[in-house]
Amino acid sequence: MNKSTIIGLIIGLLSLGFGMVLKGASLLSLFNSAAILIIIGGTIASVMIGFPMYELKKIPQLFKILFTEQKLLTQQETISVFKDWAMITRREGLLVLENKMNDIDEPFLKNGMRMIIDGNDPDFVREVLMEDIAATENRHEAGAQIFTQAGTYAPTLGVLGAVVGLIAALSTLNDVDILGRSIAAAFIATLLGIFTGYVLWHPFANKLRRLSQREIELKLMMVEGLLSIQSGISSAAIQHKLSVFLPQNERDQDGKGSKERVANETYAEVR
Repeated sequence: MNKSTIIGLIIGLLSLGFGMVLKGASLLSLFNSAAILIIIGGTIASVMIGFPMYELKKIPQLFKILFTEQKLLTQQETISVFKDWAMITRREGLLVLENKMNDIDEPFLKNGMRMIIDGNDPDFVREVLMEDIAATENRHEAGAQIFTQAGTYAPTLGVLGAVVGLIAALSTLNDVDILGRSIAAAFIATLLGIFTGYVLWHPFANKLRRLSQREIELKLMMVEGLLSIQSGISSAAIQHKLSVFLPQNERDQDGKGSKERVANETYAEVR
């Protein structure tokens, strides 16, 4: 479960609820069927009009991504994997890595490994893997765009709901009590539109983009690692090469004692 998504939702809902109570507004006023219908129904309709059905079918999967943790290797784990593979290939040859294929759960990494074991040209391997990354990035952006558009439509639909409510309120000008309640109910649509747009849909889109960026960066690391394995460089050299993907503080920490480690690893590879 993605803790930040759950905690953020809870804080957002509690902030709205306590804020209304402190202002003296009733929480029951939020349950306005007409406002909910206009905001939720209108947002769904707008998104369906704006996107093809084959993209909309992915919405349940997008929610799953938002509310569950990604099972990805960390950058440090990725570096360690390639260091081990480099040491093996320097001592026993590239074909030995074929025995490692069943241990790889990442399809992208497995595909790249298969290509270098089959002896494909490095330029061809890079081109195929980079095209795979570009296609993945485009798919991810299409999913995030759905929530971005929902976040754009919802606040505007809130204004529409308020206008509809005010039209109804104006028909009760002779009764001040009913008029006041009608105006308050009219602005519930605006409240719901702004809340869903800026607390739900836009943040969801942003999280999808951040998760996508993390996955893309990891795949770029894998591309460089695979090509380095294919070229036969040492595990220490691979570590230095892939460390550029790490934050500076992690590079500095990882770099302590690097001279001694390089000597030891190089000796182990050629022993």
